[in-house]
Amino acid sequence: MLSLILFDDAISRGWQPFALTRPGGELAFGALSMRRRAERVFGARCVAHLAADHLVGFAEGDSPPVVGYADAPGDGDRLFLSARAVPAWGSGEVWKARRGGSGPILVNGEVAGWFAPDGTPGPDARFFDAPPTMLDRTGAVELAGRMIGPVWELMSGNGDQLTIDIQSLFPEPAVVNLPAGAHRMGEHALVLGEGVRIEPGVVLDLSSGPVWLDDGVTVRAFTRLAGPAYVGHSSTVLGGPLEQVTIGQGCRIRGEFAESVCLDFVNKAHDGHIGHAYLGAWVNLGAETTNSDLKNNYGSVRLWTPEGERDTGEIKLGCFLGDHVKTGIGLLLNTGTVVGAGSNLYGAAMPPKYVPPFSWGTGEELTAYRADKFLDVAKRAMARRKVQMADSYAEALRRAWNLARGGEG
Repeated sequence: MLSLILFDDAISRGWQPFALTRPGGELAFGALSMRRRAERVFGARCVAHLAADHLVGFAEGDSPPVVGYADAPGDGDRLFLSARAVPAWGSGEVWKARRGGSGPILVNGEVAGWFAPDGTPGPDARFFDAPPTMLDRTGAVELAGRMIGPVWELMSGNGDQLTIDIQSLFPEPAVVNLPAGAHRMGEHALVLGEGVRIEPGVVLDLSSGPVWLDDGVTVRAFTRLAGPAYVGHSSTVLGGPLEQVTIGQGCRIRGEFAESVCLDFVNKAHDGHIGHAYLGAWVNLGAETTNSDLKNNYGSVRLWTPEGERDTGEIKLGCFLGDHVKTGIGLLLNTGTVVGAGSNLYGAAMPPKYVPPFSWGTGEELTAYRADKFLDVAKRAMARRKVQMADSYAEALRRAWNLARGGEG
């Protein structure tokens, strides 16, 4: 039986503010996480994430364990795949037909992985840092798809991937009859899971792409949801204009939410504009929290990265908020703002464009958010959604705090 193993390389380890608290394979892109897409494409269960040591103990839903690079599984047929890889639908069958012995896998011409049959060693540990530089490509299996580069591509490429994913997963969707008072526009597919509730006064605009509402989704009255869009299991859309969005499970989303992604259990239950943004899990936005996503001079947006500020080449780019970020009412976020995981921001003053992880305060007046206080609040927030924080996850968050704060507080 084939085992799938996803690994973070040097690029995905730089996907901040998210890489501090989760492996790259557990980030959403299109209608699925990177892991869940790879599992479906290759028909194999992911048994491990290879990631930075401080992430060991990460626990979330059905995610596999995080292990260090030196502890990669060594038994059975193993497919090591970069967390940045987005293999095309159907490429798993192509790979199975062409695979031989040990050798590299290319996605869109870039080395993206390695196949190690049972009884053969996995790739050298250096491979996981920079796969494209390590191997002779002779005999490689080449697959269609794409490789995600810098972190903002998880946002900018999301809309196109949504359409690809939904059309590939549901090539012949069932005919949907909407309840009285709800309306659809356009000819793209509408996919409804089990137990979806759509109230009168909802408009589903399928003119520019398909919409998939997963099991248990509720869409309240006075919502206009334009595709391509995915709304995850048991999430509730509370009203307002939404377009080209990926929404994880257990979320509550209201107000203007456009060309953006949010992971699981995000709470944006009030009005406020969030556009061209990527929100980590357990983010809670106070009422009227708003981000700018366009500069007044229409120039390309620069974004903080661990290697320094970079020109993204994107004209529209909003905010990137790490896991467990919280904002107070009326908070304004500048174009291209990055807020590190676990931060709690409030007040009338706009925070800087880069907020270090586990910050607490208003405007430029930021201090370290004490680890014990942060964990206490995070546990309470999760309990409100009937999710208990695992001890291993709490320890991983504490290691992330120590890594980011160096023992402050």
